[in-house]
Amino acid sequence: MRSGIHPVSRPVVFRDRAADTEFLTTSTARSARTIEWADGNTYPLIDVEISSASHPFYTGNTRVVDTAGRVERFERRYGRQS
Repeated sequence: MRSGIHPVSRPVVFRDRAADTEFLTTSTARSARTIEWADGNTYPLIDVEISSASHPFYTGNTRVVDTAGRVERFERRYGRQS
């Protein structure tokens, strides 16, 4: 392999917002946010909306998605950007 062309892989914590679960894994993704893990080390934190902990395919649960109010729920969660 040629050196200097591949991104650096390092430990990163992914937090599933839907299931309130956190995963420590290696990734090349960058984040300015950090979190202290159970081992006492600080790692970059990346929030995700869905992962294997909350996806219906992996959990076996089905969800009824209410299409009305999706925009309002999105704006409440993330705020309106003007």
